[in-house]
Parts: sequence; structure tokens; C-alpha cells
Amino acid sequence: MNKTFYITTTLPYVNAPLHMGHALEFIRTDAIARYKMVQGYDVYFNTGTDEHGVKIYEKANEQGMTAQEFVDKGFAVFKEQLEMFGVSKDVHFIRTTDKHHEEAAQELWRRVEKNGYIYKKNYEAKYCVGCESEKTDSELDEKGECKDHPGRALQIINEENYFFKYSAFQDKLLDFYSKNTKFVIPEFRFNEMKSFVEGGLQDFSISRIKLKMPWGVTVPGDENQVMYVWFDALTNYISTLGWPENNEQFEKYWLNGTPTQYCGKDNTRFQSAMWQAMLMAAELPNSHQVVVNGFITADGGLKMSKTLGNVVDPRDIVNEYGTDALRYFLLAEVSSFEDSPFTIERFKDSYNSGLANGIGNLTNRIMKMAETNLEVWPEIPQMTMTEDWVPAITAMENFNIQEAMGVLMKHVSELDELIQSKQPFKLVKTNKEEAIEIIKDLVIKLNNIGIMLAPALPETSKKILEIVASKKMPEAPLFLRKD
Repeated sequence: MNKTFYITTTLPYVNAPLHMGHALEFIRTDAIARYKMVQGYDVYFNTGTDEHGVKIYEKANEQGMTAQEFVDKGFAVFKEQLEMFGVSKDVHFIRTTDKHHEEAAQELWRRVEKNGYIYKKNYEAKYCVGCESEKTDSELDEKGECKDHPGRALQIINEENYFFKYSAFQDKLLDFYSKNTKFVIPEFRFNEMKSFVEGGLQDFSISRIKLKMPWGVTVPGDENQVMYVWFDALTNYISTLGWPENNEQFEKYWLNGTPTQYCGKDNTRFQSAMWQAMLMAAELPNSHQVVVNGFITADGGLKMSKTLGNVVDPRDIVNEYGTDALRYFLLAEVSSFEDSPFTIERFKDSYNSGLANGIGNLTNRIMKMAETNLEVWPEIPQMTMTEDWVPAITAMENFNIQEAMGVLMKHVSELDELIQSKQPFKLVKTNKEEAIEIIKDLVIKLNNIGIMLAPALPETSKKILEIVASKKMPEAPLFLRKD
């Protein structure tokens, strides 16, 4: 029986196309899923769309569409973008408007309520529609606006809603963290989360009055209320597995598949504290790990903003440079855990040095020498994990994809340096036997690079392996230099 592995992205709202931060999360999650598949795991890769809440409801009304029409359109765009990002066709999609998901969310509610962690009360709170979350005064800027959505007026909620007893889980979460010392990666994000929980947890509202905001999952036993979007959406991580009725699949991937969740740093509390408390309240097993990305920023570390005009659309990059060019930059040049800038200049430099002049040029050089000089093609052995590749595997196991890519590109550089120092294209005239052995070794090592590229750059990996198998120099460069 194969080892199992479960991995999921967060679910983006379908109110707008995916931005560069989304691309980072989806491409990294896909790279880890592909890596685990290569390692022989039975992988369940989950992603999908968050389709309820105020933000969706307002946007649909603005465009003169029903909420369902709006989210159907948004989901189609979402799937197109994931294809542009090179996300595996083995991915499982879930939508929070799926009937099964809605029923699963209601079942989770019933279990949490039965265990005494849901109650009803009147309250007043400031609410940011952009974040779909309540805001305390300490989370607002000097103008009293959300720091992540400046210029957007906060809603003042004053109504009777259901609440989740988040405050009951402070000690339970801290105990869980102490027993699972690598629950959040990187460590500094985990320390932030422990500090947050140690500071005390406040109960939060988990419903809205349907008359005011009808676009949501109906609260079990109360037709006048709908679930708060986060309570509904977080359930997707288990509803995608067929929970609660599909016990076999839930046990296979959630209990035994080390469920791993990727998210951006603004999502850490929801994934590593709120969702974990909800699971505890329902007496369900917790996630295995949460991996947290930094933000993609603009030049100078500024946040990307349409107002500032510094937004780069990942679709534009793919249309001009190709899918693997975007994947290469986000995997090799962006810090695995810290904020990193994305500028067109930085992207072009990376593309030219790493892909056009790096992987692409190396492939051409080796295959030209091989096609010209080899009468007998080398036996391409099954790749074995030699000691010089171990750091890449270790890095991937620790979700440090940038470090793994650094090891891979080091191999590319070393082959270039070997060609320069040994010059087999010249040596063949004076010591043909030695030159032939060098060229054969280069072909085998190029094939190994093709294999190791598979999780990160699947299209490029496939092309290199096909080129080596064809025994011919490629008809066109893998990557055309962009000046």
C-alpha cells in the first residue's frame, strides 16, 4: 500500500482574478505535491474557491448578476489560471457552494454546537469586508481603516448572532503546539502564533442575519441565520475528502496522510489557530502542518496595489514568457518564507540568467556535442540519489523550495564549468576517447537534471528528457533570451 500525503492551498475568493501572491501559493503547493508523487506517495492535492460571504454578494450585485452566476463565472476563470500556472491535472477542486460541502459545514456546526462551543448573543463589531473578518482598534491604522484595505469603510455590525467559544481553546492550542514542535513552518511564524494564542483568544461571531446577507450556508436549526464565511470555508479541507460519510477516504488522507496546508502570512491565524480550534471542538484530528509564505511585494518592499500602479499580473508573465518562466522565478528567486519583491527587471534578469543562459544554453551545448561526436549513445541509468543531490531532497522535505532550486542550479553551473575547463569539443581532436567519456557523462547528468526539475518546472523537465531520448539537439532553444 502506498504512503499517503494530503496537501491543500487556501481557497481564494472568486471576486477577482488571482494575483501574484496566489500564484506563489498555488505553484509552491503544486511543486510539493509533484515532489511527493515522484517519491511514490499517493497524493491528495486539494484546492478550490471560497464562494460565500459579503464580498461576493456585493460584487455580484454591482455587476447585476445573481451570486450563483457570479461565482460560476469566477470558478471558470480560476480553473483557467491554475492551468496557466502549470498546476497538476491530478488536483481535486472544491467549491464552497457545492451541495456536499454545505452539508458538511452544517454537520461540523452541529458537532461543535453539541459539544457546547456555540452560543448566541447580541454584539457590535467593526468588520472589514475586504478581509471578511472583524477588526479590533489595534488592527486599524491612524484613520481607523483596515491596514490591508485602506480607503474602504468598515461595516459596523450590530445584531444577534451565534458565537464560537474560541476562548476555551487557549490552553488546548498551546498544549497542541508544545507537542507538535514543527506544526507551523517557518519557526518564526510559529513563534508569532504561539504569542498570539498566549495573549488570549476572544470568542467570535460565526453567523450573520440572512435578511441582511443571504449569500451563505444556512445555520442548522435556524433559517434566519447564515454561517460566517470563514466557519463555512475552513470546512472544505475535510469536506473535499467526502467527510463525514466517506470514512475510508477521510482516514486514508486526513488521519494517515499528514494533512499539510499552505497559506500566506495574513492567513496564519485562520489556518493554525481558528481552524485547529474548530477541529478540536468537533472532536476531529488536527492538521499535521501549516506552511506559511511571505508576501510578494513591489519595488522597495511596497505592497502591490492597483492604486500605486505597481501590480504585475501573473497572466501577463505567462503569456509573454511561458508557464515555467513564472514558476522558475517564484520557486528559485522568491524567499521560501520571507517577503520578496517582484519587478519586471528582476524577473527578466532571472529568466535570462537561470533559464535562457542557464538551463536552456546548457541543454543546447551538451546535445550539440553529443549529436556531433557520439557514435554510440550512453546507456541512461535509472537515477540514483547521489550525495550531491541529498541537500535538494532535504530542502524539499523542509518546504524550503528556494534552497532546493539553488542546489539544482548549482548542478547546472557545475556542468557549465566542467565544459569550460575540460573543453571536450576541442579535446575530441587530440584525445577522442577521453572526450567521448566526458560527453557521455554530461548527457547522463543532463538527464538527471531533467528528472530533478519535474516538480518545479514540469514542462521543461519533459522537454529535456524528450531531447535526451531523441539523441538530437533541440530544433529551437528551450528559452529565448529577452533583452
